[in-house]
Amino acid sequence: MIIFRLAWLSLLNRRLTALLTILSIALSVMLFLGVEKVRHGARSGFINTISGTDLIVGARAGDVQLLLYAVFRIGNATNNISVKSLDDINRRAEVEWMVPISLGDSHRGFRVMGTSSDYFTHYKYRRNIPLAFEDGVPFDDLFDAVVGSDVAAELGYSINGSINVAHGTGNVSFGASHDDKPFRISGILKRTGTPVDRTVHISLEAIEAIHVGWQSGTAPRAEDSISADAVRDMDLTPKVVTAAYVGLKSKIGIFSLQRYINNYRQEPITAILPGVAFAQLWAIIGNAEKALMIISIMVIFTAFLGMIISILGTLNERRREMAILRAIGARPVQIFGLFVAESAALAICGVVTGIALLYGLLAVTWASIEKATGLYLQFSAPGQQEYIYLLIIIIGGIVAGSIPALRAYKMSVSDGLTVRT
Repeated sequence: MIIFRLAWLSLLNRRLTALLTILSIALSVMLFLGVEKVRHGARSGFINTISGTDLIVGARAGDVQLLLYAVFRIGNATNNISVKSLDDINRRAEVEWMVPISLGDSHRGFRVMGTSSDYFTHYKYRRNIPLAFEDGVPFDDLFDAVVGSDVAAELGYSINGSINVAHGTGNVSFGASHDDKPFRISGILKRTGTPVDRTVHISLEAIEAIHVGWQSGTAPRAEDSISADAVRDMDLTPKVVTAAYVGLKSKIGIFSLQRYINNYRQEPITAILPGVAFAQLWAIIGNAEKALMIISIMVIFTAFLGMIISILGTLNERRREMAILRAIGARPVQIFGLFVAESAALAICGVVTGIALLYGLLAVTWASIEKATGLYLQFSAPGQQEYIYLLIIIIGGIVAGSIPALRAYKMSVSDGLTVRT
């Protein structure tokens, strides 16, 4: 106890240097924990881009490829799947709901997705959070559209605004536009931090309507064009879609239904588990996570190096102090313990201050960060893994402090009483 009291009094005597050292460690700990939260938030947000969906069904392809175009709207499907096949799947006892989607068109660089009104009920993200509307309502009329928050913000759209859909997925459509059938914006979705924000949603029937006369893949001639009013009287029931989200009544039936779909004989289709596909994709793109971890470790190492330099820098000034302690009976091991205790106190105070700074900053900026970036940072106490990291940091601080402590240990009484010129 005497050692700790002496260490505390010694730090108080050098309070400015001690405070700067504590601040250095605190900023490093704050950055380390902040990077960890960003790292976990990025992974969690990525994996929870879609939540509550048990299977994604699409044309026969790799798991990652199907995930990319069905969830992230990246790339294109190898083929479409027939609605008849989806009806067969939907009739299975395991299935509770199914939401088909159709891709292939765009609007000023944003993907257009055809779907059913059930999409707004069953699509969930980040731990089963349902979609919500910032303004307006889901599409009801054939030529209604619901836009994501980024679409509305970047293009300055509002309710009842008019938009046109382009054929294909490029930023420039070179005349391949469905501008003869404009859409009215009926709703704007709240920000989710997912690809939903950058998507224009229309009905599956609308997808069929804008492609009437496009059977050859090119725009019909002007004299063959069918007006929007005339299209309303046609049978617009879709025959093929791009993919479908499937929710089951019980998780127990996932593998049996997946096996049924993958062995479906009428058409080459496949079903993937979103969680497994996300893990595969993260294994490919997760190197950035490792880079963040390396940066965090380097930041902590720099803080410890600063602490060593700080203690070593004051060691020469404390030669007389060490000599007096030795003269009144302090043993070298006690001098060693004094320096280690000071290092431990600096490390512990730095860690505690760093945690306080991080959570104070999060309390002020948490909502703004999520709104601006879509990155979900959990405002919760450090987890078991983070506590382990913090304990390692404290131990590392003590080990770092043992370097100047060892030098002080080797100093003799005469070292402190000798005048150096």
